[in-house]
Formats: sequence, structure tokens, C-alpha cells
Amino acid sequence: MTSRFEIGETDFLLNGEAHQIISGAMHYPRVHSGLWRDRIRKARLMGLNAIETYIPWNAHESVRGDWRADGDLDLGRFLDIIHDEGMNAIVRPGPYICAEWHNGGLPTWLTGDESLGLRSSDPRYLAAVTAYLERVNAIIAPRQIDRGGSVILVQIENEYGAYGSDKAYLAELIRVTRAGGITVPLTRVDQPISHMLEGGAHEGLHTTGSFGSRIDERLAALREHQRTGPLMCMEFWCGWFDHWGEKHHTTSVADSAADLDRLLSAGASVNIYMVHGGTNFALTNGANDSGRYLPLVTSYDYDAPISESGDLTDKFHAYREIISKHAPVPEVPLPTATDAPALTVRLEAVSDPLSLIATHRGPFDAPPTMDELGSDVTLVEYAVTAPGTGLLEAEVRDYAWVLRDGRPVGRLQRTVQDDTLALPAGQELRLLVEETGRVNYDTRIGEAKGIIGIPLLNGTPVDGPWTVRTFDVSALAKSLSDAPVDLTAISGGRVTGPVALRGRFHLDESADLFLATHRWGKGYAWVNGFFLGRYWRRGPQRTLYVPGPATRRGVNEVVILELEGASDASARFVSRPDLGHEVE
Repeated sequence: MTSRFEIGETDFLLNGEAHQIISGAMHYPRVHSGLWRDRIRKARLMGLNAIETYIPWNAHESVRGDWRADGDLDLGRFLDIIHDEGMNAIVRPGPYICAEWHNGGLPTWLTGDESLGLRSSDPRYLAAVTAYLERVNAIIAPRQIDRGGSVILVQIENEYGAYGSDKAYLAELIRVTRAGGITVPLTRVDQPISHMLEGGAHEGLHTTGSFGSRIDERLAALREHQRTGPLMCMEFWCGWFDHWGEKHHTTSVADSAADLDRLLSAGASVNIYMVHGGTNFALTNGANDSGRYLPLVTSYDYDAPISESGDLTDKFHAYREIISKHAPVPEVPLPTATDAPALTVRLEAVSDPLSLIATHRGPFDAPPTMDELGSDVTLVEYAVTAPGTGLLEAEVRDYAWVLRDGRPVGRLQRTVQDDTLALPAGQELRLLVEETGRVNYDTRIGEAKGIIGIPLLNGTPVDGPWTVRTFDVSALAKSLSDAPVDLTAISGGRVTGPVALRGRFHLDESADLFLATHRWGKGYAWVNGFFLGRYWRRGPQRTLYVPGPATRRGVNEVVILELEGASDASARFVSRPDLGHEVE
């Protein structure tokens, strides 16, 4: 059955009747596809009538021309489930999305061209964006509400007024979107700050805002720039994200619920960011840099009403009570949280695991950046002959282990602006450089990674030839299947990296798990080949979430790539998550 969704003089209109959107953000790649229906249904039980999602371009097309829309990237199925659950959908395709997502959603094969005018009417940029939007709109268009689907709104770009004011760029995005068959209303979002609202404005777009407090003031600012039609907070910030090395952020449940009540009482529509945050699986976490580079943790729990593992939190119940004052809320029993299985798994070691996933490159006169080496390269070893001793100076993005004649001698760390190291006498110099997350906001989007420029030894450039090994981190779990065990790598329960650890464990049935990481150094983890993401002793996160559909009844396998060293060469699964000490 088809319906009409329009923007009226004062309200959103659903089949001609005033309609208040009460939506929640949920990003499909941050949720295992086997849990989409569960999370969407729980959002409906809170009283929501819509689900909003970003579309990360770089997840769908990490390699130019290699488009994926299956499995956890099956956007069409996600939108269909929203419809099946009796809810509407809001879609935000970008092409830039921010979202604390790797590179703000833009592919590295695109941003690696430093001459390209990102987020502008640069013809070469628009050509790539047009091809992307044509693919996305082919998925969205048949699922619009006026064709019997769930989609009621489509957003153009994202917080563009905080970045630029290229009206020709916005006009072209609108043209391409309409040409792709999108007929529902188009929106834009910015923080309710005058220059941002002006910079991102376009006559073809309905203005919405992003804020989490000072509701009356922000709605008034929004009304100054959106003189007619409904007011909407497209991002009602109900929590916040975490960086490695910081505390776990939470917000006051009472204050947040009161602000939601103010929004709904004012007649405004709302999209709660996030209703369910999910997880930055694999290598998808972003980073921020406002003078100091700070990568994001693997969890994207966001202190949301529905936790990373699907629990209904105190915030869920408080929001549900508020929403019930303004809209119908399903009167059904609510699920309760249960403990996950707790167990300890004995691990065996595989030495030199990086050689299993290595590609040799070079020689080069100077160290190439990761971007020059290919799309989504995240771990690279650089080697050069550099005789002598003294002070090494090198700009690394973002973290490097330094070896002298094969022996570890120290680290370089961008987060603490540590770019020098005293080198002992020797010949060979090696730097294993890890990209720990690409900046997702402001002008550092698309910056090069790896070694930047030529390192100096005692002020003198370290001339090549440089040789390089790149490592396909995502392929490690599969590559380990036939690798021989090293019986000497584990000593006294401890290991020194780089080393791979693997072990098998039994489950009576598929179940959510929480993998404890606080006794390990820095690395990556998989269960049954599913890439859980990064861990780091720096915290605050001390467990990795294992989604139940990634496990199975019977024998399961856990794999760890430890890059530094672990004081406990076993895998411990605990009953509840530990995201770190909370701070409001």
C-alpha cells in the first residue's frame, strides 16, 4: 500500500494528516545483519515510528568499481525490515557522513587524490559522487513510502555548513538525487549556529538541526532559518562517543529525558542519535583532530537507550515513558538482559603471523604513504639501511614500532605527539606503522597515512632505497588456518608480539559474548572469522562485543593478532561488557 509524505506549512504530513516523526538512528554496518530485526523491533517498543541510517560509501565501495550491497551491507534488506516492523525510514547517503566513521564515509581511493576538491563542485569529485548516488538511489527509490516502502526523507550531504558553502555543489547533489527517482522530501542538517545554517542552506532542502540540550534556544535559532514547515532535530544527541585513552562517556538519564520531552512538547520532530549505536567492527572506527589526533574505540555504544549488545537501558525506559505522553507506545512485555557465557580458552601461538598476509613492495627512493600503496592500507612495515646512532625524527600517522637490526627500540605515537626516538648504533631500521583511524570531521578528512615525508637521523634525511611490506589485516584469521604452532612463543603465560594466538571453545548454543582484552597490549580479534575490531590496553574499553549470530552451537574459534605483548596468553569471555569508567 502506498502513502504520501509531504512537508506542510506547519507539519510533516502523512496522507494529508499532521505527523510528528519520533525516530532513532541505527547504522546497519554497525549491527550484525542477524540482529537487525531485533534492534529495530526494540526501537519500536520504545515508541519510535521511524529508523534513520547513514550510508557509508567506503563500506560499499572500498575498492573503486567493486560495489557491495550484501550481508551486513544489504541496505535494501535493512529498509525492508524497517517496513516489515511497521516503521518509516530516514536515509542519509552523504556522500560525506561524519558519524565517527572511518574517513567520514569517503573512500580512500577518492580522498587519496590530494588535488581533488572534496565536498565541492569540482567536476572530478562530482563524477565519482554521481556514480555512487546512482547506485544508492537505485536501492532507495523503490523503497520510498509513495511506492509502498518505508523511506519518508532523504538527506543531502551532512552538516555541510560546518565545512563549506558551495551552493552549486548542493544543487548538483539535489539534481542527481531527483534524477535517481527520489520523490520524498529532501532535508539538510546543521548545528543551529548562524553561519553553519547559512552555509549549508539551499532552497531545495528542508532545514533540520543537530543538538542535545538548550532545546528552546536551538529550536528558536532553527526557526529563524526555516521560516515555515515543521521543526526537526535530526540529531538529538543522547550520549557521546569515546576515544582511546579517555574515559567512557555517559549522559544524565533524567536531563536527557527532560530535553526529549521539551522537544516533543514543542511539537518538533526528532531523530535520537543514537537509539542503538552498535560497534565499529573491523577497521571502521574514525578519529578526530582539533589540535590533537584522537582515534575512536571499537565500541559505538554511545550510551544509547539500546546498548551495544541490545540491552534495554535505564535511558530506554525513561525515553519510553516520555514518548508515551506524546504518542502511542506498544503495550507488550519488554525483554530483560541476561548474562553471557563466561569461559576461558587456552590459546596456541603462531610466530611471525604478518608474513602470512604480507605483500612485498619497492624499492622506493622515499617511504610511500599508505594512500600511495593502495586503498584501505592500514598496516605497513618500512625498511631501510641507516647506519650510525643518534636521534630519529619521523612523522608517523599514526603509531609505529621501531626496530633496529631486528630488535625493538621504541615507539612513535601521534596521539601524544611523540615523533622522536634515540636510536642505538646499528645498520637496519624498520618501522611497523599502523593507521589507527581516519579523521571523520573537518578539513583533515582524507589526509595521508603512514610515514609522512623522509625521516631524519641526526638531522640528515634517511635516503633510500626503502622497501615496504603491506599487510592485509582482514585476511589474517583465514590465513592462520594451516599455519604451524610455535611451542616456544608462549612463556610463563606471556607472549611478545607480533604474534598470533588462536584457540577453540565450545558453546551449547549461539550466544552473545564479551571478550576481555585488558591483559593484552594492542591488536585485533576475530571469532569464527568475524572481525570484531581493535583492542588497546590504553582503554577505556576493556571488552569486545561478539554478536550472537557470529557464534555457533558446538566448536568456535577465536583468533588474536597481538602487535605488542600480552601478559595473559589466554582468551577470557566474561558475562557482562566493560566499556570503562563512566563520566558524564
